[in-house]
Amino acid sequence: MSNEFEQPEGEEQSSPSAAEQSPSDPLDAELADLVDATGPISKEAELLADLQRLQAEFVNYKARVERDRDVSRNAAIAEVIRAFLPAFDDLALAEAHGDLAGSPFEAVLNKLRAGGEKFGLFAFGAKGEKFDPELHNGLAQIATPGATESTIAEVISQGFRLGDRVIRPAMVAVAIPQE
Repeated sequence: MSNEFEQPEGEEQSSPSAAEQSPSDPLDAELADLVDATGPISKEAELLADLQRLQAEFVNYKARVERDRDVSRNAAIAEVIRAFLPAFDDLALAEAHGDLAGSPFEAVLNKLRAGGEKFGLFAFGAKGEKFDPELHNGLAQIATPGATESTIAEVISQGFRLGDRVIRPAMVAVAIPQE
């Protein structure tokens, strides 16, 4: 039984010529010359290179995990604070009307503010501020004589930032220049 990969009779196997054995790319030729000149890399050098690579990968992994942990922590804090904002709004509204003075709810509001500041929560959006569509949600426009730029005419509900991140824009009425 004949193997289909066998060479037909009468043909000699030819060995690759010198041109086929040497690298055709000049860069490969230079690399081969360099390896011949320096000798093979020692096992210790290979192991050291592997160890250095693994150490660099570990440092990168550790930094990535720490960064992801901070992002997850800040997102969780933002969600918890966002859930309490309606109650915070009600207490702030009652305070603005003078209903909290001397009541236990005044102490609750102060504690909520202090707790929020501890985590970097800050309210923004005050009457007279320049209107910024990145921070404020304009619900109404009021044409105002003498106005030169869009400003906040009335704050319907304050906006909140957690650090640099806006967790709720301020709901405002905007005073615009009269045409």
